[in-house]
Amino acid sequence: MKGPHQAGATCLRYSTRPFPPYRFVPGQRPHPRRDPQGHSYGQPEPQPRGFPSDRWFDCEDYLYGVDLYNFGYWWECHEVFEALWDGAGHHTMEGRFFRALIQIAAAHLKRSLGSREPARKLSRSGIDRLGEFSGVYMGLDVRLFAEAVRASLGSPDATPPPIRLAWHPHARPSDSSSPGGQGIEVE
Repeated sequence: MKGPHQAGATCLRYSTRPFPPYRFVPGQRPHPRRDPQGHSYGQPEPQPRGFPSDRWFDCEDYLYGVDLYNFGYWWECHEVFEALWDGAGHHTMEGRFFRALIQIAAAHLKRSLGSREPARKLSRSGIDRLGEFSGVYMGLDVRLFAEAVRASLGSPDATPPPIRLAWHPHARPSDSSSPGGQGIEVE
């Protein structure tokens, strides 16, 4: 599996929150919360609150979770989306959406560890959950993203598909200084 950001590839940042100093990969780096050398050791668990799905662009935690996903911080992304899942309620539309993203992020982590079958199962579960949604939901073209995840399952060398948020001009006033405005290009 190729990394989430290839040399020369441009990725968009949707938040301004800094990334952790390393991506946690089990067995390769200190556990972020349990190990005293972990990047989040002693810090409180994320506690995002629920928010209306039509105000996704105002949720810094959601935007940060997307950034973590797009830059291959699979474990950290899972943590943020799990807190959002808990905040939204597990059986709400928002909660089901976050659970799908959690499963897909966990699948990428499993895949990076060489656990192909668990990765396939998690990806399929996430794709199935995304099937409950149509069009653009919380800024994500759900069908296109699910198709890209499905296509990436076919090749162990495939690059994980990014989450590309669709910024609607009517969703928020245009503000280029805003992290939600147009995204921030990162090389």
